[in-house]
Amino acid sequence: MEEFLLFLAVGFLAQIVDGSLGMAYGVISSTVLLSFGVPPATASASVHAAEVFTTAASAGSHAVNKNVDWRLFGPLALGGVAGGIAGAFLLTSIDGNIIKPWITAYLGFMGLMILWRAVRGVRPRKFPVKYTPPLGLVGGFFDAVGGGGWGPTVTTTMVGAGSEPRKSIGTTNAAEFFVTSAISATFLAALLTGHWETTDGLADHAMAIGGLILGGLLAAPLAGYVVRIAPVRVLTFAVGILVTLVAAYQTARLVGWL
Repeated sequence: MEEFLLFLAVGFLAQIVDGSLGMAYGVISSTVLLSFGVPPATASASVHAAEVFTTAASAGSHAVNKNVDWRLFGPLALGGVAGGIAGAFLLTSIDGNIIKPWITAYLGFMGLMILWRAVRGVRPRKFPVKYTPPLGLVGGFFDAVGGGGWGPTVTTTMVGAGSEPRKSIGTTNAAEFFVTSAISATFLAALLTGHWETTDGLADHAMAIGGLILGGLLAAPLAGYVVRIAPVRVLTFAVGILVTLVAAYQTARLVGWL
């Protein structure tokens, strides 16, 4: 029960931040799971299983609040689905112990990128619609491999290119539902076909997954509202510092300093 309540709090806070920034639910959740010793593929599968539910609620909230740019939504979602499937297939094909250092480094990079976004701000440049499919492809791939790269990749690029933050965040969140669903289906297919033979006790983490789902669902309806009133720059700094510090902690464990 203690584990369930912990991950309920993690899921709630991560979804509040994700709803207001268009990023960080997957990064925060997967970072915490990795800190508990959960293997990379299992952590990514767990986070995406939870996100199937939370992203659906968040997408609905952003759509109701008219935060979605429907011109960008379709190509972004299609590219994300393709990249997510490729990334999930790769992650289930290799030993988790081999990729864990790379995942930790990736999460650290994401933390630094979020901090860079907070410091740099937004330049007044339009993001071309034709670049949304490749952006979605890269974002979906990173999301599957890292357990949380969709928002940091997609939202950061769109806002950094001058797109309206509210529309960038809402569109990214809405498309994320389809990306997450595709990645979760790939993990499930790999498990059922024997391609992913070592799940490293996926069922043992059911309480954590349940907590992430419930916490995210409780927070997700607030996403469309929070994106309009939250101090985005302060939250961006907070997320970047948190993810960077946790990644540094994981690195210290990997090299034997802790």
